[in-house]
Amino acid sequence: MAKGTVIQKIIDAHYVSGTKTPGSPVAIRIDQTLTQDATGTMAYLELEAMHIDRVRTELSVSYVDHNMMQNGPENRNDHIYLRTVAASKGVVFSPPGNGICHQLHLERFGVPGKTLIGSDSHTPTGGGIGMLAIGAGGLDVALAMAGQPFHIPYPKVIGVKLTGALRPWCAAKDVILKLLSILTTRGNVGAMVEYFGPGVATLPVPQRATITNMGAELGVTASVFPSDGATLDFLRRQNRAEAFRELAADPDAEYDRVIEIALDEIVPLAACPSSPDQVRSVAELSGIKVDQVLIGSCTNGGYRDIAMAATVLKGRHVAPGLTLGIAPGSRPVLEMLCRNGMLADLVAAGARILETGCGPCIGQGQSPANDTVTCRTFNRNFAGRTGTKGDQSYLVSPETAVATALTGEFTDPRQLGFPCPEIAEPAEFWSDDTHFEQPRPGAEIIRKPTIGEPPANAPLPERLDGTVVIKVGDKITTDHIMPAGVHLKLRSNIPAYSKVVFECFNRPGEPTFAERAAAVRDSGRCGVIIGRESYGQGSSREHAAICPMYLGIKVVAALAIERIHRANLVNFGILPLIFADPADYDRIEAADELVFDAVREQLAPGKPVKATLKKADGSTREITFTHALSDEDVKVILAGGRLNV
Repeated sequence: MAKGTVIQKIIDAHYVSGTKTPGSPVAIRIDQTLTQDATGTMAYLELEAMHIDRVRTELSVSYVDHNMMQNGPENRNDHIYLRTVAASKGVVFSPPGNGICHQLHLERFGVPGKTLIGSDSHTPTGGGIGMLAIGAGGLDVALAMAGQPFHIPYPKVIGVKLTGALRPWCAAKDVILKLLSILTTRGNVGAMVEYFGPGVATLPVPQRATITNMGAELGVTASVFPSDGATLDFLRRQNRAEAFRELAADPDAEYDRVIEIALDEIVPLAACPSSPDQVRSVAELSGIKVDQVLIGSCTNGGYRDIAMAATVLKGRHVAPGLTLGIAPGSRPVLEMLCRNGMLADLVAAGARILETGCGPCIGQGQSPANDTVTCRTFNRNFAGRTGTKGDQSYLVSPETAVATALTGEFTDPRQLGFPCPEIAEPAEFWSDDTHFEQPRPGAEIIRKPTIGEPPANAPLPERLDGTVVIKVGDKITTDHIMPAGVHLKLRSNIPAYSKVVFECFNRPGEPTFAERAAAVRDSGRCGVIIGRESYGQGSSREHAAICPMYLGIKVVAALAIERIHRANLVNFGILPLIFADPADYDRIEAADELVFDAVREQLAPGKPVKATLKKADGSTREITFTHALSDEDVKVILAGGRLNV
């Protein structure tokens, strides 16, 4: 077990209950929460369902940064509800156009040593300032706002020792891509990453935040940097020096595993389609034609990232036929670029200026053309996430992105032929907090007609007569389960959004997944989903559990289920099971039956769950599953979900 680490110290300071051994459940007190609009509407509806008059955290902030495209009234209806429910419940509100939640929270509210959970999987960005910041489902965030502790497995801590310093044209994005090439996107459930070593001091907080942001792609619970002189410098520039607290691991700190990365050996890297861990050097990709370059997102939308692009492009022009989009991560960054003339340099170079929001990172605009390459400074390149089926999406640093925008093909920025510009951090960041709306106790909550209610679920029955509705393979993401893009505006309308569950696997002329699942539900049986490795990786969207629950799914069985999705399944009364014998995955096909007798009696921590597999030919076989359910999880499953509890 890791000892004397920053992570251990923060957990100890917030410990409520549980056993401090890796893998055992512990409950911790939560200081801060954040929500964004795509997940927040349901979170606040759930908070209302708990009859909580006012949030009980030190700080809760509701951001609007995802559903900005107002094609129809749905998104704006959500914004109005979020604004008024925030005012009523004691939550700070960040309106559309103010910026991306993770960057804004880091800049304006992050406090070293505090705990933060957010209804977005990239909440670990806050680890760049020394917070224990964790992504979670909306219901878990609502519970934290209601004053309840947050439950996690006590983590194994992977120590990443950084030495040396980054060379010109190499970036923090290349560091996290290097780590992804080592740890990959799977097999890290229940772990946290802590950075230490002499190289840490060479990285300012925004670069640390780029690295912790993409810890989400590793599948770890959180990623944390110490709080040191660089942290104080960042907070001073944000006029928040009073929030500083030094936080470091003990000199003799012990980690469960140590990985060493020499920063001076890092080269420009790219994640190739269609997974963040498919990493190759940019030099290997040199010469591949690129049609679109996008710079921004919560990963690389900070001042230095955009200023780097503007400085390189000043007096130059993007390659003919190539589209360059720039999306600053926050209103303060955009305003500083306006004031110092860099925005004009970007526009003169041919860049398109996009809104300060998540936008193209979640398939909301800027979808690439068919059979073309898009090069992005984002954090995910799952198949189809751009909004284009069969997309070829690469993830890179701003340095690589701007070099590629100049040449029209993948280009190692070290080959541009001129020095890497030195980008000085502003002595003082522009920080007009008047755009944040403060709570107004007693405010009227406005609920437009497109705002629904959280769907109800029945308690787990004594027997589950299950039918396998779908069988899928490895690395099924929440994007596969619940597509984003144009469908995001349906998140307040569960019956409508449920129609597109597993849309990517539907075949023309055949019943959709939703139709098959609903037919099984209406027949009096329950639906079963069969997955393989790393099922449910990706975002925190709890709709990937809510909508299947609405369609009658009671069981998800796989070889491995990712942390946030597993928690969401439990929260909504779906039983997450693991094959005891991996070969059983191959024995089950869609439309097979799985019967769980006396399932309520079978559920107990550490005990197996058995089912009878019935094939179409009449043959049967016993299938054994394991699970990692705690006593609390079992209580929630039996009740049919946490809202019922």
